[in-house]
Amino acid sequence: MGKNVKLDDPETIRERVRSGYAKVALGTSGSCCGAASSSSGSGCCGAAAPEQLARDLGYDEAELAVLPEGSNMGLSCGNPAAIAALKPGETVLDLGSGGGFDVFVAGRRVGEKGRAIGIDMTPEMLGKARKNIISYTKNTGFANVEFRLGEIEHLPVADASVDVVISNCVLNLSPDKPQVWRDIARVLRPGGRAAISDIALVQPLPESLVHSIAALVGCVAGAVEIRETERLIREAGLETVEIVRKPEAIAAMTDGNDPLFREVLAALPAGSTLTDYVTSVAITARKPV
Repeated sequence: MGKNVKLDDPETIRERVRSGYAKVALGTSGSCCGAASSSSGSGCCGAAAPEQLARDLGYDEAELAVLPEGSNMGLSCGNPAAIAALKPGETVLDLGSGGGFDVFVAGRRVGEKGRAIGIDMTPEMLGKARKNIISYTKNTGFANVEFRLGEIEHLPVADASVDVVISNCVLNLSPDKPQVWRDIARVLRPGGRAAISDIALVQPLPESLVHSIAALVGCVAGAVEIRETERLIREAGLETVEIVRKPEAIAAMTDGNDPLFREVLAALPAGSTLTDYVTSVAITARKPV
C-alpha cells in the first residue's frame, strides 16, 4: 500500500481505496492509512483511539455512549452531523458511511419519523454497518437507518429525495469529484443542504506525495485546493457555499504512530508539517428552491 505509483486511472484509484478500507473493516489494518495492527486501537491516520478522536472533533458524549460497538473506527476528520443542524423528520444521506458511525448519530437526531441512509462501495464496511443496526435499534427504539452498496459518484438514491447530504473524510478520495457534487445536487430536494467534513489542500502537495497510495488512502493525496472545491460546488448548481478551515482536526487525526502515516510525513520537505499543506474543512451549501 505504501508504494508510490502513478494513479491516473479512476478504477485503479477506487480499487486501491476499496482494498484499504476493506482491511480496516476486517480488522487487518488499524487505520485508513494502512497496516497497523488492529490491536493498537489506532484510528484514521494514527489517532490514538477512535473515541478520543471523536471527542476532539466535538461529538457529544451522550451520543457516543449509545453508539453500536465498533461503528466508530476513527475515520473522521470532522463532525458533519453537527454542522448540518439536523431536524426531526428529515431524511439524511451519508456518503462513504463505513461502519455506520455518522448514520447512527444522524438517525438519533432525525428521530423515528426521519431516516438516515448510508452509502458505501466497500462490501466489508457495509456488512459491518448492517450488523450494527440491531444494536442501534435496541439502544434507540428507532427503525430508521439503512445501508446501500454504491459509489458516491453514482448514488443509488432517487432524484430530489433527501433533505441533507453529509459525509466525513470521503469526498477527497473520489477520482471524479465534479460528478460527486453533481450527484449531491441531484439527490437533494429544492432547499436541501449539504454538510461535508473533508480534507482540502492549503497549497499543492510535494510531488513525492501526489501519487502515494499510503497518502491517498490516508485522505491526503486525493484532496484538492479549497478554491477548487468551491468551484466544483457552484458548478454543480449549489449556492450559499461556505468553507471553514478546521486545522485543529488534522492535529487530532495525526496524534499517533501509524507506520504508513509516518511514511507520509517522511515524504514532506524538511522543516514542514502536514498542516502546511492540508486542512480539514467544514463545507456547507444549499440547493436553490
